[in-house]
Amino acid sequence: MLDDKLLSILVCPDDRGPLLLIGDDELLYNPRLRRAYRIEHGIPVLLVDEAAAVTDDAEHERLLSRAKS
Repeated sequence: MLDDKLLSILVCPDDRGPLLLIGDDELLYNPRLRRAYRIEHGIPVLLVDEAAAVTDDAEHERLLSRAKS
């Protein structure tokens, strides 16, 4: 599980804004750009080219509802 301290300093590599943790370390999500960054073996893969675009509004809302606060 990602440490809260680490999560507080992680930012999107594109817009430098905060990321949301989705599920139990499933992925990190940037709701502003609608990009999902995967987490492999507890390590966030924060590469813009590797991010998954979330174009579907329903999927965007689903991710927001699952974000850890």
